[in-house]
Order: sequence, then C-alpha cells, then structure tokens
Amino acid sequence: MENYSISLPSYSIGSRVYEKIGEICSPFGSKAVCIGGKTALNKAADLICKAAKNTDINILDNVWYGGESSYENLERLKSNPSVQKADMIFAVGGGKALDTAKALAFVTGKTVFTFPTIASNCSATTAVSIMYNSDGSFKEPFFFPTPAKHCFICTNIIAESPAEYIWAGMGDTYAKYFEAEMSSRGEDLVHYHELGVTTSKMCLYPLLKYGKKALDDFRSGINSFELEQVILSVVVTTGIASILLTAEHIIDYNTGLAHAVFYALTAYPHIEQRHLHGEVVAFGVLILLLVDRNENMFRKMYDFNRSVQLPLCLADLEMDEKDLDKLVPMICHMKDIEHNPYEITKEMVFNAFKKLENIKHKMKAGEIL
Repeated sequence: MENYSISLPSYSIGSRVYEKIGEICSPFGSKAVCIGGKTALNKAADLICKAAKNTDINILDNVWYGGESSYENLERLKSNPSVQKADMIFAVGGGKALDTAKALAFVTGKTVFTFPTIASNCSATTAVSIMYNSDGSFKEPFFFPTPAKHCFICTNIIAESPAEYIWAGMGDTYAKYFEAEMSSRGEDLVHYHELGVTTSKMCLYPLLKYGKKALDDFRSGINSFELEQVILSVVVTTGIASILLTAEHIIDYNTGLAHAVFYALTAYPHIEQRHLHGEVVAFGVLILLLVDRNENMFRKMYDFNRSVQLPLCLADLEMDEKDLDKLVPMICHMKDIEHNPYEITKEMVFNAFKKLENIKHKMKAGEIL
C-alpha cells in the first residue's frame, strides 16, 4: 500500500464559469481544439470561443467526435490537423463525446478540459472512458491515471438541454451506491476503496431527497437549489466515487449487476437508438435489489422510479419476457458481476425479472406493492 497517488476532479459550477477558462487553462498552452457532439458544439462552442478571446488561448477548430466512443473514431481524430497542432483538448458534450475526447487526449499526450452540456452521467470528472464497438455495443473501459485537468459545469447550458438527460442521469448516479455497496460487502477495504464506497452514499440520498423536485424545476425552467444538488451528484459525486473505486484500474467495486443489465441490453439495437444509458441502468438497479433480496430498498427505489417515470418493467424498454432466455445468459457473462459477496446465477437473475414483471401485473390489477 506504499507510494500510490489519487487524483480527484477539479471543477467549477455556475452560470459564468467559462469566464475562468483563461485563468485555469492558460498555464497548459495557447492552442485548443473543441471536440464534441454536434448539438453540444452548436450550444457551447461560441461561448467557449468568446471566453477564450479575452485570454491568450486560440481555439483552432470545432470537431465532431464521430458519434460513437470507439477506437475507430480515436484513430480518425488523431489525424486531424487541428488536433495535432493543439496543446489542449476541450471536450464538449455528453458522455460519449467526453469519453472520446478524454481518450484522445490520453493517447496524444495532450491536456484535456471537460465542458459537459448535459447532466446525464459523470464522464466529465472520471478517469475512464467507456469504449464501444462501431455498432454501438459495449467493448471495454479504458482507464487513465488522472481525470480531466478541470471540469467547467455551466448551469445555463445544462438548463437548456432536454430534461430526459438529467432524468436518466439520476438512474446512472444512484446505481453507483448500490453497486459499490453490494460488491464491497463484508470486505476489509483499503482507504481509497472505503472512501469511494462512503462517497457513493452521496450518489443516492440527495437524489431521494431532491430528485423529484429537481426534475420538476428543470422542466419548469427553474434553476433551484435542488436542481444544483442533483447536477453535482450526477456530474461530480459519482465521478469522485468512480475514481476512488477504480484507483487500481479494476472494475470490482465500480460496477455491478445494474450495469451488466445495461451492457447486455446494448446488444439490442433499439436500446442504443431509443433509450439512454442511465434510464436502462435505473431499471438494472431494480433487478439488482431483487437478486439481493433487499426488499426495503427495492420498494423505495421502485416508488422513486415510479415518481419520476424511470423504467419499472421490460415493456418500458420495449422488451418482454420472451427475451429473457437470450438476455439473462448475456447478463451473467458480463465481467461486471464477477466481484460480489455471492455468485449471481442465471436462475437468480431470471427469477428477479419474473418477479418484477409480476409486480407490474399486480400494480395494473390495483394491488398495493
């Protein structure tokens, strides 16, 4: 346990944080390239360029990341002349855009700064990129020694994003607690893993307390205290927990059954096309809690999902029980469930899905959960 280092995220949050670009980024170079999603670049690139004009930083170009966080897109971006000339990469957008730009910065040896335009996940503050195949199916995590040098969370830009992103972001965020708690249960943890598990509690309880009002406020255009707490939970707290839990570049404590459900479902094209990561992970949490026989927390999370209309059954993901014979084995082959306090079997997962479907039928019949 000697001679290790932990690098935690640095961030700014507020409506005028881009004004800090010169102060924070100038020590790392004078040329930057913005890489991100098309919509994100349309919304944020002009504001970033405007802020940079008052500094010594020159924005060389705005470059689309390619639409998928894949190694193929990394290779394409590496040959871009603006990328090659830049000292810094400004990663702009949502999870896949940020993950692509972070990975690009690592393989090219450039400093990366993140500018999340939605609050759907913690990619802006993590030291890992989730890589996918070109067809959108999950490939692997790609770890780095440190997170982005700084994260600029502009609440005005996030407030203009579709509400579905922060809605799904809540699901991805609270999954961190359940997966970290379950995978570490009964173990004597090293300091950073213990700190990560403890931090993960802040991925759940602020959402239970503020989540419903924050989502209502977001949809009403109200920049409330509750909304800011949820944005911080989604973007920052989860990122900090992730870094601590993956300090050895392992996934043992940073993932679990909820994400195994998601990654298996990416094999179905409609999931990638019409459903968001955190939306599906929120559904996976219900399966995790049923497998773990945690009835009290299952009821609490089922009620929370129902209150904000996160998925409660297979039909909410355009699936049905006929898909389970194919889906369950894929879930049980995911590495995400290898580190748990007990073996997770196909029978346990299948029964959890069946129980969840039975609850749906009981609810339709007017029975009380």
